[in-house]
Amino acid sequence: MISDKAGEYLVNIAKEAIEHYLETKERLQTPEDYPIELDEKLGVFVTLNKNNDLRGCIGYAEPIESAIDATIDVAIAAAFNDPRFSAVTKDEYPILDLEVTVLTKPELIVVAHPDQYFEEIEIGRDGLIIQKGYSRGLLLPQVATEHALDIENFLEHTCMKAGISADSWMDESCDVYKFQGQIFK
Repeated sequence: MISDKAGEYLVNIAKEAIEHYLETKERLQTPEDYPIELDEKLGVFVTLNKNNDLRGCIGYAEPIESAIDATIDVAIAAAFNDPRFSAVTKDEYPILDLEVTVLTKPELIVVAHPDQYFEEIEIGRDGLIIQKGYSRGLLLPQVATEHALDIENFLEHTCMKAGISADSWMDESCDVYKFQGQIFK
C-alpha cells in the first residue's frame, strides 16, 4: 500500500483536479513533483459527500493506471460523470468532503459452498466485487461499516449494485472477489 504522505497528496490532487475542471472544463495535467510511489498502478476510488450524504463515487477497481493518473481521472468522473447525480457546481464544491480509497488487487474468493464466504470476508477490512456474466457490482470496505451491514447483507447489497438478484452470491455462476482499501480524507 502507500504511505500516509502519498495518500494526503492524492486527496489534495483530487481536490485540485475537480477545482481545475470546474474552472476550465479540462483535465488537470499530471504534476511533475508527486511522490514516486504513486507511479504504481493501483485501483483508486474517489468519494464525494455533501452533508454526510453521498454526492458522487467513481473509481477503478483494477490497477489499470498509475495511482496519480487514476486519482485525477476518477476525481473528475466522481464530480461530473456519476450518473446518479448532477454535476458538482462551483457553489457546492467548497462544502464537499472528499475521500480517496486506494485498493489492493481484487482476489477471487474460492469456496466449495456459499456458507464459506462468512469465513472469508471480514467487515471493515474487505470490500467486495460480485460478477455474474456481464453484470458487476462493487462496494468499498467502508460501505459495510457505514451502513452497519453484516456479511450476508454486504453480499446482498453488492449483488443489487450489480443489478442482479440479492441472493445471486449463492449461485455457482457468480464470482465473489474481495479487496482491501486504504482510506484517505
